[in-house]
Amino acid sequence: MSRKNDDETNNHKNAYTCELEANIKDQSLNDDLYPERRQRIKKTWFENFFNFENSKKHAKRRCEQNATWCINNSPLVKIMLAALQASGCDFHIERHLACEYCHNTVSGGFDANFNQIILCYNVAVKKSTVQAVLVHELTHMFDYCQNEIDFNNIRHVACSEIRAANLANCSFLSAWYYGNASLLNIKESHKECVKNKALTSLVATKRFSKIESIKAIDEVFPKCYADLEPIGRRCRRNSTNMNLAFIEAPLYGYNYKI
Repeated sequence: MSRKNDDETNNHKNAYTCELEANIKDQSLNDDLYPERRQRIKKTWFENFFNFENSKKHAKRRCEQNATWCINNSPLVKIMLAALQASGCDFHIERHLACEYCHNTVSGGFDANFNQIILCYNVAVKKSTVQAVLVHELTHMFDYCQNEIDFNNIRHVACSEIRAANLANCSFLSAWYYGNASLLNIKESHKECVKNKALTSLVATKRFSKIESIKAIDEVFPKCYADLEPIGRRCRRNSTNMNLAFIEAPLYGYNYKI
């Protein structure tokens, strides 16, 4: 994806957050998966009886601590934040990230209405999971900022989901877990994992059917799978590629500033 550095683009990027808040359209999230986002949480009698509020507060605080740790220590998260900064789209943790209670089938999300990443504190409980969710959702944020994707356009959404799965998910272990891994053909296994992850995310929005989602993914897959911007590498878990990508990032204008 091409980088935009002209003044007109930068002025647009600096103003886009205010425009988002003034133009609320239900375009990116399935409210059923993120009940706290729309104040739709209903307590069960069990929760009311035993008063689980303290445990939820603790889980939310742990989520916030893990997110802060990843922002300060994860090479991939740092690259994504540097890329947002270079594109004129600032990221402030207190404004652009929220730890919330979610349906147990999702670990995070990106709310384009508020330009905000959601971390599901009841699902993403480990630092490694929080890192993967952050990189995944920051990819969506980057695409929305840099490439102005339309979340009502299935091809746009499919491309962003492919890129996010490619950059943040689908290590060999996760591909094995989802039944896509093969020791005989790791490359093709990775592609299938990315496709399946993208398909799951598209269908979860409840705005696109499974059939049209598969068609859109197949149509855009070659181009979007090859697009590794801004990380530049497929970084497997515990590989040296994460640090190499971080070292290379300044060569492409991505200088991380906390």
